[in-house]
Amino acid sequence: MRTGFTIALRRQLLTPVLAAALILGASGCAGGGNQDGGALATASATNGSAPPGKQGLTGTGLADLQGQNGLALTITSADRDPAGYLTVRGDLKNDGAQTAVVPAELRGDELAVLRTGPSLAGATVTDFVQHKRYYVLRDTSGHPLTTTGLSTLNAGESVHVFMQFPAPPASTTSVGFQLPLFDTATIKISG
Repeated sequence: MRTGFTIALRRQLLTPVLAAALILGASGCAGGGNQDGGALATASATNGSAPPGKQGLTGTGLADLQGQNGLALTITSADRDPAGYLTVRGDLKNDGAQTAVVPAELRGDELAVLRTGPSLAGATVTDFVQHKRYYVLRDTSGHPLTTTGLSTLNAGESVHVFMQFPAPPASTTSVGFQLPLFDTATIKISG
């Protein structure tokens, strides 16, 4: 299948830069409070690819995605950086009244990623203009460049999350965002 070959080739070509990306991604998520230092531009959600009522704007986020068992993901930014990466950030929250188990499906079904533990590696972005789907990047050890270690969220608990993808061409200004078991959204890329 050509798509599998393209992904395998991309991984081989990106291997030298993935280690650097992991360091940059980890340093961007280190610390607490305002992890982006306020320097990140924001993206806006647009209606178009998701069914009515599946995405919306809130006072604090750009797109709200509803999951199962009270889980909700608010996308707060989608930033393209000069190194050729697209980083999507947001907040995963348990809006339910009971502790919610973060579903294993969120990490996707790739065997190498399954061995790395709980993550959001199942997320994808789709470039509708170029007809390409981008998967969460992996480092040279096969670990996804995304928030990891999520197992449960207590009622009302929220955690900051990120997912890093190869950036679509500069001519692509919005992409579809998908996370297994969640609604979908079209988000505008900044940067």
